[in-house]
Amino acid sequence: MCVPTLNAGSGWTEWLERIAPLLSDVTLYVVDSSSTDATATLARRAGARVRVIDRIDFSHGKTRDEMLHLMKEDIVVFLTQDALLAETDAIERLVAAFSDSAVGAAFGRQLPHKGASPIAAHARGFNYPAHSYSVSTTDIPRLGIKTAFLSNSFAAYRRQALIEAGGFPHGTILSEDMIAGARLLQHGWHLAYCAEACVYHSHNYSLAQEAKRYFDIGVLHAREAWLLERLGKPEGEGARFVRSEIRYLWRYAPWRLPEAWLRTLLKYTGYRLGRAERRLPVWLKRQLSMHRGYWH
Repeated sequence: MCVPTLNAGSGWTEWLERIAPLLSDVTLYVVDSSSTDATATLARRAGARVRVIDRIDFSHGKTRDEMLHLMKEDIVVFLTQDALLAETDAIERLVAAFSDSAVGAAFGRQLPHKGASPIAAHARGFNYPAHSYSVSTTDIPRLGIKTAFLSNSFAAYRRQALIEAGGFPHGTILSEDMIAGARLLQHGWHLAYCAEACVYHSHNYSLAQEAKRYFDIGVLHAREAWLLERLGKPEGEGARFVRSEIRYLWRYAPWRLPEAWLRTLLKYTGYRLGRAERRLPVWLKRQLSMHRGYWH
């Protein structure tokens, strides 16, 4: 089990407390990007194997790929520092998906944190439904790019299968999990979603953060064009999300509808700018991106 960390803050103690009952049977690897708080110290006290790297050396895909090759377990679990286990047996339930020999990766359900906004809560429910499923390349005509959807906030991989498929990508701005999923699909593996395995994980993004996140998604789709070529364009899934969000907010928080419409406009604008990023100067891309350190 591996988690990359950087200044995990006050929530890190609770994260470790929820993992603690598992550490007699599971090895926890922490890759810390030179935190200036007590993240690494607390992890060591909890019994984790801590590897400290320079902050400039961290990359979402490269760092996970290095750990994938260092770990020896047949099934490896990746989490993020802000994904809290909802139940002690959540990881056991996730790993149970690999009883199906066709499954190369599995990811669990993400529930909104306490205090999540209605917009954030809807996003969790839309992407992480209450029913489990499994997909393969035969589902691409029906699901398009959603077929390869994964989330490293709470995901597990058949280690050797992922290594043979190419591992995590190096140098991608985000969505290293989706690229890993797409690679596994290409090699004939199935991806499983386990609704019974839950973590609490959500973000109350500001309008600016939302636009920046979608700029980065646009960059990903421009630089990893093979994803769209082989899986399909994301516009259909985006339209389905908007319709679902409108219905949800109309029922639970109608006063947030104007904000949701503005968010949709900003996300679309950010995405289109990201797709055209090669025509933009580096200084502007740094301003538009959520991952400013990506741009050199």
